[in-house]
Amino acid sequence: MLTCSILTYKHKITYYYDMKNENSLRNRMPKNKIYKRHRRLPSIEVVDLFCGIGGLSYGMKSKGLKIMAGFDLDWTCLYAYETNNEAKFIFKDIRKVQKEEITSFYSKKSIKVLAGCAPCQPFSSYAFKNKNKDEKKYNLLYEFGRLVKDVQPDIVTMENVPAIASFKLQSVLEDFVRTLELERYYVSYKVVYCPDYGIPQKRKRLVLLASKLGKIELIPPTHQKNNYVTVRDVISNLPPLQAGEECPTDKLHRCRALSTLNMRRIEATPYGGSWKNWPEELLLNCHKKEGGKSFGSVYGRMTWEEHAPTMTTLCTGIGNGRFGHPVQNRAISAREAALFQTFPTTYKFFSNEQEVSLSKVSRYIGNAVPPRLGEVIAESIKKHIRTHKWKTIVN
Repeated sequence: MLTCSILTYKHKITYYYDMKNENSLRNRMPKNKIYKRHRRLPSIEVVDLFCGIGGLSYGMKSKGLKIMAGFDLDWTCLYAYETNNEAKFIFKDIRKVQKEEITSFYSKKSIKVLAGCAPCQPFSSYAFKNKNKDEKKYNLLYEFGRLVKDVQPDIVTMENVPAIASFKLQSVLEDFVRTLELERYYVSYKVVYCPDYGIPQKRKRLVLLASKLGKIELIPPTHQKNNYVTVRDVISNLPPLQAGEECPTDKLHRCRALSTLNMRRIEATPYGGSWKNWPEELLLNCHKKEGGKSFGSVYGRMTWEEHAPTMTTLCTGIGNGRFGHPVQNRAISAREAALFQTFPTTYKFFSNEQEVSLSKVSRYIGNAVPPRLGEVIAESIKKHIRTHKWKTIVN
């Protein structure tokens, strides 16, 4: 490693050359930037595409990143996004967003981050069976790539389901990575098991980071099996509920009412059990068929000692997965689902939370990026900027 110093009339700028990779590093440096070492981090500003209710933005904001704006096509997310993130919500189809609409939010001397979590439904197993129904949605990641090319942010981050890496209809992830590399970004991505980072559910997500400043990667796991966050850690202190009841002091701590038959079913489900433990007369017809036997978690109860299943848009119904409370005869409440998604109790989802249906609340919570994952991404970005030899200062 060779270090040389050059004195200018105002600044001393120290350049670091890796002799082996000198040409590669020089070619990857944005031509309109000067890099120099600084102890203090510059302002890190984020524009969040497909922002939804703001889980990713909130997590990044809690770690000191400055959220400038979020773009989404669901205008009903406006209240939650702006209230919790103190940033502008732009109601617009990402296909129609142009460069200037994003660059106008960044200040001149900031580190510019463009984040995007394109809807994951097109890449789910269901999509493989419905090839002709969501083809337009496959292209949303290509629209993200278009905006990266136009905006040229310093850092890019993307989060999606792991299945995007093996999507059969189009090489979506491979094409996105190629676009980034052609724009001289260093790219890394990995499948994250959320409990490894303190998220108390069995969710797996693919997280991508790309930077023009140098090599970038996600920080190492913060948790191990011996200290995973459990169901008990998250919800054991909440007031107990009966099926269909609402907590008088927390309008989101409410759960679905159960029919007489479904009440018999949850009562017959032992701790950690499922429909497989029911007597014959309680079984659904589909469970009696050979194909139905593979859905072992349906009508299941959680256990205190483990983490929760992946929160989905249907997570407040006992018939949609292992969403039964460990010991109470009911499905989990909307508040419990939000806590499993690592939203704090202070997060405002709606201005009139008591009037919003459980179906709508569940959809918002299940579609959201866990704020804790946003924190991990923010910590990774800050570590990258702190430790990397190139520091962006001047446009």
